Amino acid sequence: MKFLLKLILSTIAVLLLAEILPGVTVNNYLSAFVVALVIAVLNSIVKPILVVLTLPVTIITLGLFLLVINASIILLADYFIAGFNVSGWLWALIFSILLSIFESILHSFIKKDKK
Repeated sequence: MKFLLKLILSTIAVLLLAEILPGVTVNNYLSAFVVALVIAVLNSIVKPILVVLTLPVTIITLGLFLLVINASIILLADYFIAGFNVSGWLWALIFSILLSIFESILHSFIKKDKK
């Protein structure tokens, strides 16, 4: 249930950013939901592999290369989803940074389980 709620909040963040950023477009609500789902899947499967493969570069750049990995995840989502379009690397980078900020703010509203 908590995953579905986080997915809905991520969909809202994607919709807001598509309205704010001129280089990012989402066709409809279903496309935004699919974008949130695909980004979640890519972040859980592809991103750890990329982080391990690029660990030396990430260490040399003091972690800034992770921004490039995040932008490439967004561009992969753009490639897979027909109703989602990102104009280039710069817009993917800006979108990934703002999406992380919006998601952390929105996810902070979810009550944490105390065990």
